[in-house]
Amino acid sequence: MTIKAKKTFFYVISLLIIIAVVVILISNRKINLEKSKKNVIMQSFPVTVTPVSMKSLDESLAMTGTVYANSEVQVLSETQGRVINLYTDIGSPISKGGPIAKVDDELKQAALISAQANYDKTKKDFERYEKLNKEKSVNDAQVEQSRLAFQTAEAQLIIAKRQLNDTKIVAPISGIVTSKPIEVGSVISMNTPIVTIVDISTLKIRVNIPESDAFKLKTGDNVELTTDVYPGTKFNAKVKSVNAKGDESHTYPVEINMANNRVHPFKSGMFVRINFTTIMKKETMTVPRVCLVGSVREPYVYVVENNIAKLRKILVGSENGNYLEIKSGLSNGELIVTNGQVNLRDNTPVTIVKQ
Repeated sequence: MTIKAKKTFFYVISLLIIIAVVVILISNRKINLEKSKKNVIMQSFPVTVTPVSMKSLDESLAMTGTVYANSEVQVLSETQGRVINLYTDIGSPISKGGPIAKVDDELKQAALISAQANYDKTKKDFERYEKLNKEKSVNDAQVEQSRLAFQTAEAQLIIAKRQLNDTKIVAPISGIVTSKPIEVGSVISMNTPIVTIVDISTLKIRVNIPESDAFKLKTGDNVELTTDVYPGTKFNAKVKSVNAKGDESHTYPVEINMANNRVHPFKSGMFVRINFTTIMKKETMTVPRVCLVGSVREPYVYVVENNIAKLRKILVGSENGNYLEIKSGLSNGELIVTNGQVNLRDNTPVTIVKQ
């Protein structure tokens, strides 16, 4: 074989090899495309489902409120002078009518003696003038003038007694002294703060309730209170009033009354957690919380129809333990996915493994 023939033979063999490689590559590509198409076809994922059902729920509302004293009174001076005695201190209990302080009353006693003497004199003068008038010894004008003098003296005596009495400062309510800005020797004037007294035998708890919940409450509803001060202890109270007027934030002030506990006493200004128990019991459509996809604000669930999982938006109402109230988006009896959502997309084929 000549050299030329050998070269031609080599070129032909090389061309055949190239053609064979190309054919193999094309064949492999076709096979891979067919495999990829098969992979694109969705698989059927196993899921657990449960039907949407009607349940009787006990609604509850939990809020944080502030404790206030049943009454708080700032005692102001109704006299002036120097304080010569103090009978109470901050933190001391005091009963209604109990002594708080004594103001120097020497001048007030002198004024009372003078007023009493003037009263006695004018009274005798008036009685004498009335007797003389009956005897026609004095005229009616003189009797009237005597009567006016007597009435003036009587009024001055009442004022003198009151002024003397005001030097003894007493408690207007029973409670605990929480402030005392004066000391013995202090010179006070009219309306000087003497002490502040709070009555915490009964407590008021105040809280603002959202508009959507305020209409569920009524006077006399039972309330359960807890506080971090006494962990694990629950206290019973009742709703006293629900204000008829809301604020700009559409919340309504609610006041709760509670008798202070002697074993676990509360103090004014404490924070408490308020649980409005058993607002009402109602039959409502519910789903388990575990079926929720997304958040409570943007809730979705997968509904299984003919073995296809369809993503559906729902509207959630109140929460009760492991269940959510469904306002809209579902019908009673529909099957919803409770386990296996992680593998799903809208319109994914599924196989129900447990119901």
